[in-house]
Amino acid sequence: MSGGELRRGALEESLLLTGRTQWDKTYLDVLGVCCSAEVALVERLLSPLAGVRTVSVVVPSRTVVVQHDPAAVSQSHIVKVLNGAGLEASVRAYGSSGIISRWPSPYILASGVLLLASSLSWLLPDPLHHLQWLALAAAFVGAPPMLLRGFAAASRLTLDINVLMLIAVAGAAALGDYTEAGAIVFLFTTAEWLETLACTKASAGMSSLMSMIPPKAVLAETGQVVNVSDIGVGAVVAVRAGEVVPVDGVVVDGQSEVDERSLTGESYPVPKQPQSEVWAGTLNLDGYIAVRTSALAENSTVARMEKLVEEAQNSRSKTQRLIDSCAKYYTPAVVVMGAGVALPPLLLGAGDPERWFRLSLVLLVSACPCALVLSTPVATFCALLTAARMGVLIKGGDVLESLGEITAVAFDKTGTITRGEFSIAAFHVVADKVQITHLLYWVSSIESKSSHPMAAALVEYARSKSIQPKPENVAEFRVIPGEGVYGEIHGRHIYIGNKRAALARGSCHTVPEKKDGDLKGVSVGYVICDGDLVGAFSLSDDCRTGAAEAIQELTAMGIKSVMLTGDSAEAAAHAQEQLRGALEELHWDLFPEDKVRLVAALKARAGPTMMVGDGMNDAPALAMADVGVSMGVSGSAAAMETSHATLMSSDVLRVPEAVRLGRRARRTIAVNLVASVGIKAAVLVLAVAWTPALWAAVLADVGTCLLVVLNSMRLLGEGNRGGGGKKKKEEACRATARSLEMRRAQLLLNADDASNAASTTVVVERPGGGGGREKCHCCHRENESPESSVAIDIIRVDERPEEVRKIAACAPAKGGADAGCCGSSSKATGCGTLVRPISSTRASSLRCCSGQIDS
Repeated sequence: MSGGELRRGALEESLLLTGRTQWDKTYLDVLGVCCSAEVALVERLLSPLAGVRTVSVVVPSRTVVVQHDPAAVSQSHIVKVLNGAGLEASVRAYGSSGIISRWPSPYILASGVLLLASSLSWLLPDPLHHLQWLALAAAFVGAPPMLLRGFAAASRLTLDINVLMLIAVAGAAALGDYTEAGAIVFLFTTAEWLETLACTKASAGMSSLMSMIPPKAVLAETGQVVNVSDIGVGAVVAVRAGEVVPVDGVVVDGQSEVDERSLTGESYPVPKQPQSEVWAGTLNLDGYIAVRTSALAENSTVARMEKLVEEAQNSRSKTQRLIDSCAKYYTPAVVVMGAGVALPPLLLGAGDPERWFRLSLVLLVSACPCALVLSTPVATFCALLTAARMGVLIKGGDVLESLGEITAVAFDKTGTITRGEFSIAAFHVVADKVQITHLLYWVSSIESKSSHPMAAALVEYARSKSIQPKPENVAEFRVIPGEGVYGEIHGRHIYIGNKRAALARGSCHTVPEKKDGDLKGVSVGYVICDGDLVGAFSLSDDCRTGAAEAIQELTAMGIKSVMLTGDSAEAAAHAQEQLRGALEELHWDLFPEDKVRLVAALKARAGPTMMVGDGMNDAPALAMADVGVSMGVSGSAAAMETSHATLMSSDVLRVPEAVRLGRRARRTIAVNLVASVGIKAAVLVLAVAWTPALWAAVLADVGTCLLVVLNSMRLLGEGNRGGGGKKKKEEACRATARSLEMRRAQLLLNADDASNAASTTVVVERPGGGGGREKCHCCHRENESPESSVAIDIIRVDERPEEVRKIAACAPAKGGADAGCCGSSSKATGCGTLVRPISSTRASSLRCCSGQIDS
């Protein structure tokens, strides 16, 4: 064991004895890291330092992450050690993107000027031909960074690109070709700077995760400004308009619209009111809200995102592992080959030894596999960044490559294909065995302890009947996978679940069935009390907006789509009807183990398979699939942990987008590999068949690295592709409709409480008649002309009290009386109900579908 390891072990032991386990994580921009060869150098420099726990290097972003004890080793000492090896390290400030200066270093500028001056010697009189020495000066002036890194690598028995380039420069100088020596240094340093600039630009978006959460927050009760890291669970913070939400929590006061683009990739306002969830890093747009903290800063959604992204950056795909293992043997083999080309002709006295020596130098320059090694990680890095921007967290390069191979997708139903926003269609007692109030009290109290979407609907239904649930009276609560929930309340043993639960837990052998045409397409649940069936209820749930389009896109890509649900056959058939028959297979009444079995069978039958789900019951199937995708914000923690990728929004359209991104990444990696190998092979063939030119070999080496980076950066635009403007407008219209429906409901509620007070209320009028029709601007459906579209005037009650309750809805969109804007299911909004509170001296006239606001 080395002395550094002994010191570090002793330090960690002393920290354990003193009870100290707090480690700091420092992010450093290290511009001298250009390929995997420098990774070993960085690790050998930092790992022996006392107080350093872990060192990870992210080559594409030129980032080094060091976990260390600040009392034992400071940030400045870490930077000093790295800079001693010429790695140009600096500590990344909080929220910094790590982007370097756009201007090249003084070494590059001085080397370029001297090389340019030396090239003019042939224009000058013979006595001034000594200007060619300026080319040698250009090599010396530009070489110091290469010398420092090369010496540090050689002293630690590491052979990297800097050592190889220094050998090439020395060889050119020994042959008296000073211009070529200067050209090697200038081309190498310039291309390296351009490559670093491109890499840092590519990593800017990923680095911004660190700055999504503001460092300070304001406590609502006292107005005190505190560090976000010091805010405990349950504390209430104030978030004003235009501020970033500092914590994960629940709104307890106020209402506003929040831009959740940083988390979900959806740049449309999401309405928030009391009891709405908000997440750290999202932007409060236009109102005041007070938020009760539900998680510590280190456990927030953004913190989990940052951790997942960092782990994904540090993970290596199968292709990258294969290339790295080959590169270990490639460089020594080419160095030996170069020596074999130079030495035998010299020893045997063969003619033109200078040509053979030049050829060996070309081989040495080609010995560095930088472009080959960068082919996979840079493309993977850019694809992961693009996925994060569109609200998909992918846990590593292996998952990304698997995404591009997907041939079948299995969807869960509830909360994935459907909204998971149930409404109670019917609730009744079986044979009058108990009172309905008692039954609702038992059910709501037990379901208050469950996170299933059905539970929320049951609790809300009980409250609408003036029944207040008391979860504190429930004992022995547990979830029964594939059936429902169980709890004990006031000595009674209650099971709430599906038909399977009723038959397995109850004394009856049959259960009441729905009559034909009665509550078609809804799920049916049962309540068993002490072994006796005492109640039944039915719920309805609609498919998510865009679910049918997502499945159709997958089908167009040649991907098979199936549904796996624990719900009834009728509920599955109803979802299939809403999807217009887009699914190829339906499987219902499934236990979690059934889903695992079916996913395994689908993998064997159809090839690489993706599973998309959101609940605890889906976790085993997500783990079984080649790619398991969970609904992160709305899904269960178990599903998020076991999945390979996470959708931060509920937009199922992200699934085909992620598959397209995976396919594009695979093609980009293939192009990178062909270019990095092909260009070097072409240079070697030309060197053998023609004249060995060192500058051409250098240009091919560093130029290929730059081409690989630039080609990979094309993936950064993938998130904006596919969908087009029409799709974006439809999403905007739907988001506006949801937002404004919330605003209208809230303002109408305020109007009821304002009877004689001068409060802000909403009056909606239909100005004029107008018989003409036109196309809706966002969804291209026919609606009333502008003259008869909805205008909403925000007035004061004391000014026009007789019109306070006068509400006129927008004319329904073509396709049914219940059709909402762009085909949404909202009855209240129609083709646009837009509400925006303003002062009493102003009025607003607004239209939803046009996307315009006329004030």
